[in-house]
Amino acid sequence: MCQKNQRIRLGVNIDHVATLRNARGTFYPDPLKIASILEHFEVDGITAHLREDRRHIVDLDIANLVNKINKPINLEMAATTEMQSIALNFIPHAVCLVPERREERTTEGGLDIVSEEGRLKSFIKPLLEANIRVSIFVSANIYQIEAASRIGASVVELNTGTFCDLFLQNNFEEYNNELDQLKKAAKHAKNLGLEVHGGHGLTYDNVKFIATIPEIRELNIGHFLISESISVGISSAVSKMRTEIDKAQISFKGS
Repeated sequence: MCQKNQRIRLGVNIDHVATLRNARGTFYPDPLKIASILEHFEVDGITAHLREDRRHIVDLDIANLVNKINKPINLEMAATTEMQSIALNFIPHAVCLVPERREERTTEGGLDIVSEEGRLKSFIKPLLEANIRVSIFVSANIYQIEAASRIGASVVELNTGTFCDLFLQNNFEEYNNELDQLKKAAKHAKNLGLEVHGGHGLTYDNVKFIATIPEIRELNIGHFLISESISVGISSAVSKMRTEIDKAQISFKGS
């Protein structure tokens, strides 16, 4: 059985609670209320993505989460001056830098650190000085991971979205190839001294594969859990996901 201190942490992204709220322009459902509920379950952190267009989470949500929730708050954001200012104002536990395009439905692919290495190193410097943990959302690409290490990030979050899409298509050969790339990337990142997280597109069915990657320390899951919660409630959805992650870890360590 896996040691308690090696258990993969589970972060829940609550963006789409705000999506539902904003669809009608009401004050409900409130992301803060959901985060307050999650505080009492087996959740290790709360993630929220403050987008440039404020399509779901808004500034007040971030203020409420940081000031009223005792779990670590992970602020996903683009590497812009505006977002840097907001992070330095609220001081969340962590920020995760992600690529962002206005026309995309959700984050597509990892951040290209290599082409902006100098700018990103300068960008994260004041965040690190404010004791904010900096994570970078990256594809399973060795060069991007090495660049993340060079600029001073302490965490990389591997984009599991490509694997999840291929899994959904039942493309066995390709999703196994992508899984192999994720495993190699995770191992390389850990060897560089980076903490390894994973996220994007994870469900009960596919999380068992990612949870067997021994270097993974945290998984951040949002859209699927919020969707499931409409049918079964947020506590049941999170509890089942926690069980699937634990089962995968135990099975892998026992094999």
